[in-house]
Amino acid sequence: MAILHCTPLPFLSLRTTLYSAKTTLTLTLTNPTTTKTRNPLFLAMNTLAKSKTVSSSGSSSSTYEVPELDANDMDRVAENAFRRYTWNTKRSGKGTAIVWFRNDLRVLDNEALYKAWLSSETVLPVYCVDPRLFATTYHFGFPKTGALRAQFLIECVVDLRKNLMKKGLNLLVQHGKPEEILPSLAKAFQAHTVYAQKETCSEELNVERLVMEGLKQVATSSGESSGVTVSNNILKLQLVWGTTMYHLDDLPFDATSLPDMYTQFRKIIEAKCTIRSCIKLPPSLGPPPLIEDWGCLPSLEQLGLCSQNVIKGMKFVGGETAGLSRVYEYFWKKDLLKVYKETRNGMLGPDYSTKFSPWLASGSLSPRFIYEEVKRYENERLANSSTYWVLFELIWRDYFRFLSVKYGNSLFHLGGPRKVHRNWSQDKNLFESWRDGCTGYPLIDANMKELSTTGFMSNRGRQIVCSFLVRDMGIDWRMGAEWFETCLLDYDPCSNYGNWTYGSGVGNDPREDRYFSIPKQAQTYDPEGEYVAYWLPQLQKIQKEKRNFPGNMYIPQIVPLKFGTISGARRFNHKGNERKWNFQKKS
Repeated sequence: MAILHCTPLPFLSLRTTLYSAKTTLTLTLTNPTTTKTRNPLFLAMNTLAKSKTVSSSGSSSSTYEVPELDANDMDRVAENAFRRYTWNTKRSGKGTAIVWFRNDLRVLDNEALYKAWLSSETVLPVYCVDPRLFATTYHFGFPKTGALRAQFLIECVVDLRKNLMKKGLNLLVQHGKPEEILPSLAKAFQAHTVYAQKETCSEELNVERLVMEGLKQVATSSGESSGVTVSNNILKLQLVWGTTMYHLDDLPFDATSLPDMYTQFRKIIEAKCTIRSCIKLPPSLGPPPLIEDWGCLPSLEQLGLCSQNVIKGMKFVGGETAGLSRVYEYFWKKDLLKVYKETRNGMLGPDYSTKFSPWLASGSLSPRFIYEEVKRYENERLANSSTYWVLFELIWRDYFRFLSVKYGNSLFHLGGPRKVHRNWSQDKNLFESWRDGCTGYPLIDANMKELSTTGFMSNRGRQIVCSFLVRDMGIDWRMGAEWFETCLLDYDPCSNYGNWTYGSGVGNDPREDRYFSIPKQAQTYDPEGEYVAYWLPQLQKIQKEKRNFPGNMYIPQIVPLKFGTISGARRFNHKGNERKWNFQKKS
């Protein structure tokens, strides 16, 4: 399992027994603050080669951290970023406000945190370890959060607490359901408002509804006991939009009228919308409430998970500090932003793409911060198609988030938003061969082994394995989507299910029969078999040009390809056949 490599923090020594799901609190008053080529792809691979992570034969069992900066350097990067986004402003609020951290595990550009500070004299930051996040998926009973993402999230919360303490606050960690914890806290601290980031999918919306109901009950009972009328004793849940680069309220159309084609959406918002600036915070957000025990995070075992060590490939470090450091490393230290568009379809190594997605998904990194860093890079270094393409990809992310507002639960239905009727298979043996990387197709198997080992897979790989599962195997796309939900460090329901409906032909893609040819993809993106040999060591002794098509030198193929065969791969080099075999969306 990826372990955060940084200086131990005082609060990590707190007891690690799992709290009761009940929300009983100890409120003893104490001081809480004591707690060789010009090809850009080779530029992106330069660091990997220097660290000797992958040998010339593609074999290695080494890992490489993302970002690769040491703990002290990461702290310096984060401090510089916080300094740039600090300003002095007057505080006008009264009483206590609660900040309920959800998928916004950051300090920089956190509007909910800023509004809570502005409206109060005291801010209580809270994180709830909700047991429902560690239950099972809806249809097929996979673990809802796998060990790799759970460890990443633990690191994110640890880092959030550290950064809040630097701002004069702390983070109260409670174990249980937010709808039970937050009303109890609001009553105990006589809070007037709970601030939180607004979510868009049904499970999260249901929790919001339950929290609102719980807060209303607290307000009613408090008003009755004190003799104050309920209308003058309202306890609010104020939800703040903060997940996208473009703000929902700034769209030139209602979310229910969102265009069903990405290109149309992108052109409209680029022409008519502006991106809001990042929120700046004062130097100090204190004081926090006086609490004796700020709580601790559970171990993986206490969450019902087994520790999983990343023994090969990329080991992502969780937390806002690491996320800010990865932006610095990729944009400024390694100067890779200028070649992003040329390298983004790679599959091997840490630097063919930004790798921002795990921190974006946990809310440890603000998309608006990335936007402002791209613009700063363009002003200070250069602007080209690569710098724009990072923003292009962030608009895709926005689009899937807005689609979840428009289509709601249909994103999770078998027929998708378009209510497509198709005969899907749920063959267990076929699915498990895909899940375990035992299909007999090296490009599929290598990608699936990378996913289960590291919690990450390239964007190119995700499209390929999705196409194979739904087109060649005919398997219910929801099985693939739920397995990704288990494994991915960068899982969020909007992007995950949006991409799966898109790739399986039940989403809003006008090209319903999108198909990715394995021979074509292998020859284009892994022509010498370096990627498949890295993840499938048994292929390392095979000639490079045969690694993706090893025939009897590899395990049997579980199903035939829908179009063509591996043995006929070479004929797809002709441009005349490319359109038939390469129905690809963006990178």
